[in-house]
Amino acid sequence: MATFKFELVSPERMLASANVAMVVVPGAEGDFGVLPGHAPLMSTIRPGIIEVYATEGSSPSARYEIEGGFAEVTPEGLTILAEAVTAI
Repeated sequence: MATFKFELVSPERMLASANVAMVVVPGAEGDFGVLPGHAPLMSTIRPGIIEVYATEGSSPSARYEIEGGFAEVTPEGLTILAEAVTAI
């Protein structure tokens, strides 16, 4: 099973750092899913829910309510810089 590095960072601290199978992000232009090998991109994030999937075909292993921020996908993985986050 392929995975990639996911990091969720708030102004105060790192909230999550894990190897995951998929993350669904509430982008400014609409929700987008990030999988291993995703093309590099940067996007602003609108308020919404981030869903993290630890394994393929599973239910979300973690969910976070985010107030906004930025997402960056690189060959190394996905980093989300959040304005404010609450684990749900």
